[in-house]
Parts: sequence; C-alpha cells; structure tokens
Amino acid sequence: MKGLSERQYAARIGLSRGAVQKAKTAGRLILHDDGSIDPDRSDALRANTTDVSKSRPAERTTRKRSTGMRPVPEAALSGVSETLKENGLVAPPSTGGTTFLQAKTAHEVLKAQERRIRLSKLKGELVDRDRAKAMVFKLAREERDAWVTWPARVAALMAAELGTDVGATQRVLESHVRAHLEELAELRVAFR
Repeated sequence: MKGLSERQYAARIGLSRGAVQKAKTAGRLILHDDGSIDPDRSDALRANTTDVSKSRPAERTTRKRSTGMRPVPEAALSGVSETLKENGLVAPPSTGGTTFLQAKTAHEVLKAQERRIRLSKLKGELVDRDRAKAMVFKLAREERDAWVTWPARVAALMAAELGTDVGATQRVLESHVRAHLEELAELRVAFR
C-alpha cells in the first residue's frame, strides 16, 4: 500500500472510521492508485474544505490555526467589518484577511439583531415605516386645513372685540396664517 488504510487515517486524525469513509465518499480525501489514502494531501484538502466552527474541539486543537481559516470573498468584507464594528467587536484590517470565523461571527450578530427587531415589532415597540409616514402626513394635512379655515371662524369675533371691519380683519388674519403655513411647509421630516 502506498498510503494509509481508512483505520490508520482515522487513528491519525482522531476521527472514527465511519467519518473517514464519509469523507472518502464525498471526495474530501486524496487517494492513491491502490485506493489507500494520501495522508498529507488529504489533510491539506480537509483543512481547506472543513468548517472549523463545526468540527470537534479535539480536532480544532490538533489542526493548525491558519489552515482552518479560509479567506472570505471581497464582496462580503465591508458588511462583515461594519457589523463587527457596530457591535464592539474587532474588525479585520481593510486590506483583507477576514477569516471564516469572523464572517460567521458577523452573521450570528446580524441574526441576533434581526430577531431583536422582530421581537420588538411583535411587542408593539416598532411600527411600519410607511404607515408612520402616512400617519404623519395625514396629521400635518389636518392641522394645515384647520389653520386655513381658522381666520374665517374667528374674524367676526375679533372684529367685534376690536371694533373693525369683519372683511378687513379676515383678510389680515388669512395673510398672516398663510405666511406662517408657508414657513412650516419648509420644514421636512427625515425618516432614516
């Protein structure tokens, strides 16, 4: 035999023979022509294709740290860094070097945040953004309409108290109310 048998390889890496057979069937081991396992090349292949977070603690300690950490594609780096920084965790340098473990940590943090938001929504602590915008718009419209009709309602009372012409009082009130409403229209509510 050029390499190791399934039993020998299982003893070498600290797994069961069944686990070695599964890895062999899945193509995660390098085999010689005679069907025996090439241990060094198989170790390298397993290190590159195995999720470190799902391996047994004993296996993690025997494996070199650097071999179990795969680089993450560049497209995901900025999201991982932002998530880690937002939550007070150490973000990788901007030059790359994000490991699978850091990306997995960021993923778990995002899942926890999503669950917290969902729970807050179920408790009634959060409202739908579109619904809130519609309600604010409706409230502002009702308030503006109330102010537009106010001079006509109070002009006669004010004119009687002041001893002035009702029409003139109403025109002066309307011009001042409209000027004030134009100032208020310049204010914008920003929903982030």
